[in-house]
Amino acid sequence: MSGALSAARPARLLFFLDLLLAAVLAGCGGGGSGDAPAPAPAPAPAPAPAAANTLAITVDRGPDGSSINSPFVTVTVCAPGTTDCRTVDHVLVDTGSFGLRLVAPAVNPALALPAVTNAAGLQVGECGHFASGFVWGSVRRADVKLAGETAANLPIQVVGDPAAIFATVPRGCSVTGANFGTDLGANGILGIGVFDQDCPGCANSAAPAVYFGCAASGCTSTALPLASQVSNPVRAFAVDNNGVALVLPPVPLGGVESLSGTLIFGIGTRSNNQLGTATVFAADSRGEFTTVYKGTTFGSSFIDSGSNGIFFDDATIPLCAGFFCPPNPLALSAVNRSATGVSGTVNFSVESVQSISRTAVAANLGGDIGQLGGFDWGLPFFFGRQVFVGISGASTPGGNGPFWAY
Repeated sequence: MSGALSAARPARLLFFLDLLLAAVLAGCGGGGSGDAPAPAPAPAPAPAPAAANTLAITVDRGPDGSSINSPFVTVTVCAPGTTDCRTVDHVLVDTGSFGLRLVAPAVNPALALPAVTNAAGLQVGECGHFASGFVWGSVRRADVKLAGETAANLPIQVVGDPAAIFATVPRGCSVTGANFGTDLGANGILGIGVFDQDCPGCANSAAPAVYFGCAASGCTSTALPLASQVSNPVRAFAVDNNGVALVLPPVPLGGVESLSGTLIFGIGTRSNNQLGTATVFAADSRGEFTTVYKGTTFGSSFIDSGSNGIFFDDATIPLCAGFFCPPNPLALSAVNRSATGVSGTVNFSVESVQSISRTAVAANLGGDIGQLGGFDWGLPFFFGRQVFVGISGASTPGGNGPFWAY
């Protein structure tokens, strides 16, 4: 999803099906997929067998039937140190953000998760900033269980928390875009990107307007220590805590109705998460690398399972409300280059949004990245690949994170 909340990084993209439907209804550009063949994705590694560090991924239409290219997992959250738990399905796997965010109806207010407070003793609310809007809710602690892994007493965000002190979105949050409320097309977002906390700059400053101390009189932006911030649950595991791998099979031209894959925790910690022949692309301090496309260098590039397409700037490709709609499928390529100079070519395809809008899984969905700039390798990049995410500061056989590897 892109949603990076760190003060040191830009917010990522978040594209929902309503934007896709707008593209389809606009009816611009050519229709149909034409006859030009798209390059076949490389064969995907077989999904890892069920193990304590593996979690099933399902790509389908989501809880409200509106999703496209959205990878979902099931998460269990418990009141810390208790067996009072709730299992939440259809939580979006997002390598572009950090931390677990669950919508309040899915958590159930009856699950009494303790509030995180600031230095003044006020309950903390969070404004989760994304490029296309924001989510507002409380910060609470929970034991988070993913397959056989547990992140104990982890700060998470409860989006749309019904508690009265969170009823009004503070202006410092509401001016940043549209309020998604609990209408995410998912029951939550599992942020497992290359960083730990979602706003390191907030540890010493209230300026980013991410965390707010809330009382009956309202909410005011506040600094918040790293230990109290919404955090990547993977780093809180006892083992398998240095990164993740996503494994998804290839998808044919035109798309399919559903897809199964695997989320694997840890890198080089078990036999099922070895890097093997994957090339490691070191990321910079913003978690990004460089992509060269048609002779243009995009210095702000990233790999984001929470973006439902590949988004970049190419004025030669027709657009339908922000999504590409060429009259025939296009075979394209770009070169990714790491912060340390490692490079590799990526071949990919784009077909008309009008041809694939009725499927839940579309390998060739792409669109204009707009003012954000850069190159967003969204979920289509993952099809037919095993993609590793090395978390910043964590040791792996491929070196310390942050890095991407595939």
